[in-house]
Amino acid sequence: MNNNRGRYPPGNGTGRGAPPHPDYQSYGQQPQNHQQFQQQQQQWSRRAQLPGNANEVQNTTSSQPPNDHKFSGSVTLSGGQDWKATLKLPPPDTRYQTADVTATKGNEFEDYFLKRDLLKGIYEKGFEKPSPIQEESIPIALTGSDILARAKNGTGKTGAFCIPVLEKIDPNTNVIQAMILVPTRELALQTSQVCKEFSKYLNIQVMVTTGGTSLRDDIMRLHQPVHLLVGTPGRILDLTKKGVCVLKDCTMLVMDEADKLLSAEFQPSLEELIQFLPENRQFLMFSATFPVTVKAFKDRHLRKPYVINLMDQLTLMGVTQYYAFVEERQKVHCLNTLFSKLQINQSIIFCNSVNRVELLAKKITELGYSCFYIHAKMVQDHRNRVFHEFRNGACRNLVCTDLFTRGIDIQAVNVVINFDFPRTSESYLHRVGRSGRFGHLGLAVNLVTYEDRFKMSVALPLQCIRLSKNLALKSNQFLLRSIKQSTVNKPVTAREMLPPHESQCVSQAIVGGEGTDAWRFM
Repeated sequence: MNNNRGRYPPGNGTGRGAPPHPDYQSYGQQPQNHQQFQQQQQQWSRRAQLPGNANEVQNTTSSQPPNDHKFSGSVTLSGGQDWKATLKLPPPDTRYQTADVTATKGNEFEDYFLKRDLLKGIYEKGFEKPSPIQEESIPIALTGSDILARAKNGTGKTGAFCIPVLEKIDPNTNVIQAMILVPTRELALQTSQVCKEFSKYLNIQVMVTTGGTSLRDDIMRLHQPVHLLVGTPGRILDLTKKGVCVLKDCTMLVMDEADKLLSAEFQPSLEELIQFLPENRQFLMFSATFPVTVKAFKDRHLRKPYVINLMDQLTLMGVTQYYAFVEERQKVHCLNTLFSKLQINQSIIFCNSVNRVELLAKKITELGYSCFYIHAKMVQDHRNRVFHEFRNGACRNLVCTDLFTRGIDIQAVNVVINFDFPRTSESYLHRVGRSGRFGHLGLAVNLVTYEDRFKMSVALPLQCIRLSKNLALKSNQFLLRSIKQSTVNKPVTAREMLPPHESQCVSQAIVGGEGTDAWRFM
């Protein structure tokens, strides 16, 4: 596929994009002559002729002198009224952001000629400029091409597929035109909420459906207009087989956390669901990890997909990672010290089983700390309530299984603790990705036992710093500093926190007597 990106002007940035087209004039510059001004007016005139935009842009073919019509940082149209001035923007986020989200080409959302009402929803959601994954995927998705995109956790993948999907939906056609599949119920609720906030000024009806909820309510809802369907594969397949969910006009299929959807748990339902889609369907696949199972699906269903890979390194730049050798009996004591010594906004603590989640949550509560727990065996109403209250800050700590590793975006979480070391490298990446969302700073602490030594060599990245015996007395100091730095503007790297001769990277498997080393927080 031709990767020339010149047709999507990269603005004033100096990123990875093609050089600016000589005829392109950015919004931040005033036209140099009357001919350039007329060219810009003609662009907006063509934009006004697109479907659904007749009411957005007034006729701009008047012969007004160019000096009376200035282009500033925001587009000024509709009789000279600045439409951005009427937006209810959230307060700006002044926290430090890493290059994971700031290394862009300099594009603006207006460069993609999106609907005015969609732009309003994007800006009022708090989005200022597209992130790297959004810059790469939005213009390609708008052309109708299939996309296979891989990017780090928390870098804006949800916006990368929600924005083009909402742009391409025609609200005047009351059929299901797009479907977003996700692996967990909590992620479905979160994604549908993002779509509703983006489309708050559009007449687009978004429906979310997952297992564990009333099937009757979903059937009744589908008898009303639905343009965008968000849900888990099993429930949508059930509704489709009953003839209630009609997908013959659904031309866009988004697979968020595509590698999980292609696991043995979901793939049979997914393959059966695809049979109900039309032949001219468009696939958008997004994830942070793509195992070999994805390639077979790509070769079978995608037509000349545009491949995006922004995983130059596995983990987020802003997440400082530590591991410590402990005995099983020391883990709760270490956790208690972390809670008592560190200033934690919100933390997520991962365990490997449902029983350990409930036992640890009970122990943390007995120690006097606020704690919720969530796992897949809970009643759905309880899961929804825990998810909602933790997101709203009603509790500081959440103990969970790998149910919460996929896509969950809670900005206040700045600490992730692997109380039980994850079984796979993919699980480790997704767990750690719950902190340091959208380029912010965070911390990951791994409590490693002797039995975990073989999993360490596969899962832990080379940047992970070991807390050794001789650092036991200092551990509270530099961990406290790390937590504090996650909320200020200046970043601190892991190497700045530890003396060079005392910091060790995991470059070899931990075997033999070294694996028996243990230390406790003093």
